[in-house]
Amino acid sequence: MQKQILYHFVAFLVVAIWGSTFVFTKLLLLSGLSPAQIFTLRFIIAYVGLLGIAAFKKPFRWFAQNWQDELLMIGLGLTGGSLYFLTENAAMNYTTTTNTALIVCLCPLFAALLISIFYRDQRLRGIQIVGSLLAAIGVAIVELNGHFVLHLSPTGDALAFAACLCWAAYSLLMIPACKRYDTLFITRKLFFYGLLTMIPYYIVYPEWPPLQTLLQPGILLELLFLGAIASTLCFYLWGWVIRHLGAVVTTNYVYFNPVVAILCAWTVLGERITVWFLLGTVLILVGMFLADKKGKGKNEK
Repeated sequence: MQKQILYHFVAFLVVAIWGSTFVFTKLLLLSGLSPAQIFTLRFIIAYVGLLGIAAFKKPFRWFAQNWQDELLMIGLGLTGGSLYFLTENAAMNYTTTTNTALIVCLCPLFAALLISIFYRDQRLRGIQIVGSLLAAIGVAIVELNGHFVLHLSPTGDALAFAACLCWAAYSLLMIPACKRYDTLFITRKLFFYGLLTMIPYYIVYPEWPPLQTLLQPGILLELLFLGAIASTLCFYLWGWVIRHLGAVVTTNYVYFNPVVAILCAWTVLGERITVWFLLGTVLILVGMFLADKKGKGKNEK
């Protein structure tokens, strides 16, 4: 029981940190860095850190056991790394931030649907479906914040859905990966292929920030937080929690992302908290409770 509480606490902690990253990302954007540059720099920091940690682990492994598993690692790098971040960031160029956040934060529903197709023992039961829908409604209320007006943009919304599907695919691919390899190896390969698959982007858009910009104390600290904490530590812990709670239950914690993001905006940026935020948060909490109520004991190990 104590271990289960620990797994759930770590999942919430990871999502709490991820929810706070938008503040640091916004500060870096205001400093002149592009979304792709921020993603690349945080993944470089994360990969170098994990490579250093892995160097002390024996035996050290560069590649997976076979080419099929290496393709699996490439898939993790694409879906959880480059493709996810590029589609999410590109979506905000065509549609509103609210639309993008609202669609992307519904990825637990997509993940549960996708996983249930391939893993029959992971299919949602009635009460879990009700809980997931309540949590999704809570996310919508939190994101819309009482302004129930959506500005539809086919291109932007399609890109946001693509990002949502990327994270769902990442959750699906983590199931076989966790059964065959340790979390450190999986996380390190994810960052490596996330960076490698960004090369085509930089062939088309070769811009890179000057070194003096990156060495400014504020920018450097923000990048270190995103790379070392939000990437190295959080992706490692996320894989560890998936191994113990299962992909469906763990992914449901993404519903908390907008709640933490707004709390951070209230604390750091002085943004206002409304009654809609409180109502949406309650629905998310109730939905999370119901979504997990019948799921325990059914997750892959």
